[in-house]
Amino acid sequence: MLIRKLRVGEMPPIHLLLLADPSPKIVRDYISRGECFIAEDGNHIIGIYVLLPTRPETVELVNVAVEEVHQGKGVGKRLVLDAIKTAKNNGYKTIEIGTGNSSIGQLALYQKCGFRITGVDFDFFTKHYAEEIIENGILCRDMIRLSQTI
Repeated sequence: MLIRKLRVGEMPPIHLLLLADPSPKIVRDYISRGECFIAEDGNHIIGIYVLLPTRPETVELVNVAVEEVHQGKGVGKRLVLDAIKTAKNNGYKTIEIGTGNSSIGQLALYQKCGFRITGVDFDFFTKHYAEEIIENGILCRDMIRLSQTI
């Protein structure tokens, strides 16, 4: 598996980004302002992440997605660790990420990768998404914010 930056003019795999974020409008907004990195297995894109600068010396990992047939194989962890390394190599001092209160697997993954919970953005998903999001039988309402110094 190779992880690389999306080339200029290359279209990001929106279908993958929508696995992690169901709002096409929000996805289009942050991919226009951030940098996309893709994981390839041969010539097939199997994962993606997006880094979005937010403040001086701070970047947010706004989307991490893995093609469903490749989930549970360590691809997501490799993407997160690559994002941390890339952010550090680009001079950022802090990397942040947010995920839903119902995203139990993602919360575990991010903490295993060194992130710590820093706050909760209450009712984020119910305010910013038209459709209800249900994961693991739980209504996704709140954004759990995590961060790490790099």
